Order: sequence, then structure tokens, then C-alpha cells
Amino acid sequence: MTSSNEPETTVIITEIPAENEADSSSGSTKVIITEEPNQTQQIKEQIISILSEFPAYIGSFYEQYKSPLTVVGVILASIVSLKVLLGIVDELNDIPLLAPTFELIGIGYTAWFIYRYLLRSSNRQQLGQEIQALKEQVFGKKS
Repeated sequence: MTSSNEPETTVIITEIPAENEADSSSGSTKVIITEEPNQTQQIKEQIISILSEFPAYIGSFYEQYKSPLTVVGVILASIVSLKVLLGIVDELNDIPLLAPTFELIGIGYTAWFIYRYLLRSSNRQQLGQEIQALKEQVFGKKS
């Protein structure tokens, strides 16, 4: 018993009588032989076709939904970055000397901010203008 590596194919033979009656009296017929690929071959060809078009599908999907995908990507990246930063700060706070150092840095920044912007009226006015400019930039100008 020998086995071949080629897949089995079904051959369909169709007999078509000749078109004019003179030929049909002589008994000549046209024989058309077609091979019908088996089901596994058809499935294989469909999969290859789908996979060959896959980069085009991905490209058109990305072009169609570019801005929402970018927004989702930025949101996910910021969430991951925030979690990593919080993890690093949490680990640094476990070090006995660094926790009070962070608190002192915070107190120092607060004292600088109060001294710089809140003690003199001209600086308070400057701070108010900067906050107003920031509001206009974020919310738009009021009309």
C-alpha cells in the first residue's frame, strides 16, 4: 500500500451534446472535465485569503477610528504611568528617612507659594490674572 501526499480531488465529467443536429447524428459530444476541490482545500484557501487581507483590514480600521483609539491609548498609558508612579512613591515612603523629607519638601513649597503670591497685593493680582488666563484657556472666553 502506498499513500500519496496529494489531497484527493473529485472529478466531475459533464457531457454536452453537440449544438447542431448534423454533429449529433454522428454521436460526437463535448466532454468537460472539472476538478472540484475538497472541503479542506476550500477552507485552507479561505483562511489564506483572510490572513493575506488582514493588514489591510487593520489599516482601514485604524484609519477609521484613529482619534478614539489614540484617546483610549493615552488614557490607558496615563493610568499605567500613574499606577507605576504611585507604586514608586509608596515604596519610597517605606524608607524611614525619605517620608519626612517628602513632607518637608511639601511644607517648603507651600511656604514659598504663600510668600511669593499671597503676601503682597501686587503678587495676588498677578496670581489672579494667571488663574483667569488659565480658566479662559481651558473653558474658553466668556462672551
